[in-house]
Amino acid sequence: MIRVVLADDQALLRSAFRVLVDSEADMEVVGEAADGAEAVRLVRESGADVVLMDIRMPGTDGLAATRAISDDPALAQVKVVILTTFEVDDYVVGALRAGASGFLGKGAEPVELLSAIRTAAKGEALLSPAATKGLIARFLAQGGPGGGGQEGPDGPGGDRLAALTVREREVLAQVGAGLSNDEIAERLDVSPLTIKTHVNRTMSKLGARDRAQLVVAAYESGLVRPSGGG
Repeated sequence: MIRVVLADDQALLRSAFRVLVDSEADMEVVGEAADGAEAVRLVRESGADVVLMDIRMPGTDGLAATRAISDDPALAQVKVVILTTFEVDDYVVGALRAGASGFLGKGAEPVELLSAIRTAAKGEALLSPAATKGLIARFLAQGGPGGGGQEGPDGPGGDRLAALTVREREVLAQVGAGLSNDEIAERLDVSPLTIKTHVNRTMSKLGARDRAQLVVAAYESGLVRPSGGG
């Protein structure tokens, strides 16, 4: 059973999400919050697996709440999915950097929302990889560490990759391009299990919570360029 916390200051929207989530046999809503501070408290009390987090809320916003969850070792397995009205949003980029697993538009179809919850709970794939890649690329291109065109994986921004093997860097680059384990395995002519092992080791070495964090690392280090188009 996937335990879900809903964090949004709009009660009507939370009610709609609750009905949808509770209608599924493999998930349940274990708490509703109208602001970020309440969301963090509920996550700690309920043992939630996934948080659907609105990015803009009164008081403690979704960005601060995501960071609080990400920074708490006791909540290491909690996945945060950012709910946003706008796909291209610097707050969303900040949330991804703070530890969110991905983002989803508030106008998404019900099946997309349910799929996002399941995907986040598994921690196996980045949510909306193409859209997330484009969003990160756009904002890093406006001045982020990986977007200025001056750094590369062997430059200052690539220092964090020093612990990675050549193969791990190669896999990280593919993750940064939004590819799944199966797609990377096909490209590199190895098994998906081998790729999963490389991904897990890379996450461990870089201190990344999930694939979303790996995408951010790939761009910020300069390993993947925003203009790459992937």
